[in-house]
Amino acid sequence: MSAPVSLDPVTMDIDAIRKILPHRYPFLLVDRILEMQADRVVGIKNVTVNEPFFVGHFPDFPVMPGVMIIEAMAQVAGVLVLSQIEDRASKLVLLAGVDGAKFRKPVRPGDQLRIEMILLKKKASLAKMSGTATVNGEVVAQAEMLCVLADREPNRDGK
Repeated sequence: MSAPVSLDPVTMDIDAIRKILPHRYPFLLVDRILEMQADRVVGIKNVTVNEPFFVGHFPDFPVMPGVMIIEAMAQVAGVLVLSQIEDRASKLVLLAGVDGAKFRKPVRPGDQLRIEMILLKKKASLAKMSGTATVNGEVVAQAEMLCVLADREPNRDGK
């Protein structure tokens, strides 16, 4: 059983993030957590030309797909939600809904996404969060998200 992560303002590197989120390459979209309190988290995604989605989106003008920005925002939210529970190794945070998503500017290779997620409501297995993604202080995306805490099924070998 994992102990809850401290909720004081904190910086988490990729190793600490990997202890909380189950995502792995090529789908781990959080590189660092800069701040985390009980109802707010700020994370970073460094966008590189090596991202697999840039091969086809678009070869001559690479733009990070909006759905991948939303996923990065959901993963930052997931760090907050999972860090607050003791049995996080047996849980997953699933994205259950997205409202009011807006994409203001394209995100390109070399950009650094700063993602701020604020907890609006929390119940036992549900969290509603509002988020903003910025590049160089300019809003590139925003959305409200509904996340559901689900039991992780064991692997086929029982683990």
